[in-house]
Amino acid sequence: MNSIPNTNKSNSIFKKSSELIPGGVNSPVRAFKAVGENPFIVDKGDGPFLHDIDSRKYIDYVMSWGPLILGHSYQPVIEAINRAARSGTSFGAPTESELNLAAIVNERMPWIEKLRLVSSGTEACMTAIRIARGATGRDNIVKFDGGYHGHSDAFLIKAGSGLATGGLPSSGGVPENITKTTLSLPYNNIDAVKDCLSAKGERIAAVIVEPVAANMGVVPPEPGFLEDLRKLTSQIGCILIFDEVITGFRIAPGGAAEHYGIKPDLVCLGKILGGGLPIGGVGGSKELMDNLAPAGTVYQAGTLSGNPLSTAAGIATLKELADPNLYSQIKQYADDMIGAVSDLANRAGTPLEINQVESLFTLFFADHKIIDFESAQKADMNMYSEFFHHMLNQSIYLPPSGFEAWFVSRAHGSKQLALTIKAIKAFLNG
Repeated sequence: MNSIPNTNKSNSIFKKSSELIPGGVNSPVRAFKAVGENPFIVDKGDGPFLHDIDSRKYIDYVMSWGPLILGHSYQPVIEAINRAARSGTSFGAPTESELNLAAIVNERMPWIEKLRLVSSGTEACMTAIRIARGATGRDNIVKFDGGYHGHSDAFLIKAGSGLATGGLPSSGGVPENITKTTLSLPYNNIDAVKDCLSAKGERIAAVIVEPVAANMGVVPPEPGFLEDLRKLTSQIGCILIFDEVITGFRIAPGGAAEHYGIKPDLVCLGKILGGGLPIGGVGGSKELMDNLAPAGTVYQAGTLSGNPLSTAAGIATLKELADPNLYSQIKQYADDMIGAVSDLANRAGTPLEINQVESLFTLFFADHKIIDFESAQKADMNMYSEFFHHMLNQSIYLPPSGFEAWFVSRAHGSKQLALTIKAIKAFLNG
């Protein structure tokens, strides 16, 4: 296996970090274990690039796992953060910027009549489930194999993202009596959903789904899958939750709900909502959201919820996303790359399946369609690891796991596209 050149400083920092931080990282996929390497240590980012402390510059297709749709260090966002910081970093009291962010969200996503801000996507999904249970008086929830909704206890069975990367079926430290209330079904299998809701519907509070699965790699919904979920949940009076932490403001101004024309009961947001700073949000109808304290009896609280720096970054980012050309620009970049890479793979005779929804995509080294977690797990992850190392040695940073999405930003341009295609061609022809 190739090693990453010029990594002395990064290796030194990672070794020291491993003595003080579990695994040397503060989120598991960052450790590069799935690709058999130590991570590089970031110094800074600008535009479509990351720079490490060993003075290497990479074209970045991780983009902080999705929030940086405008690119690294985008000046209007940085300036908004600086202005907010001069007035204070946290108050534990209401600010007008919280209202302003909620108003923009309501404008882009009218089905979110009220929004509760929290500090992460995990908190957003955890709160959505609590609202659903409080509103319905039911205990069970349905999720889908390979879906990842954060690291709260109820979701950590057959989950994607870091659990999929590490090959873990579930997490240690989660009591069995908690996961008994979670039912995990195959994604894109509406018959399994029908059978489950028919047998246990009176006990199911909510069905939570990534409308475009993006934590087992990108897996689009099959035609009719989301529409049928909407019908079935409505029929039994349970809550349909769209986890749009990744797809929100990414595949359309109104996220997947707008893209597919389906109105969920609750929506979980994060990533782009905070413009690169920590944030999460859960929103929906006034009726459902007013179950939250202090309006209702479902409790949720957070010292840093609605933090003024995060709301400032989120407002600045969402204002930039009002540009009608942005979504077509980043989708065109993805289209051009995928078209070129598909042609190269066909010529080289390399089995390659590419799943794409707008600018969100994943390359699977597989000779079969990827429609669910089972088919994603059959892709060749050893070949992905070789691919990752090849690309990193060409100064191109991909997700360090084949079970993740690729992200592009407005800062990516024709030069980065040409260099990326050239590097992929060299690998496929290798």
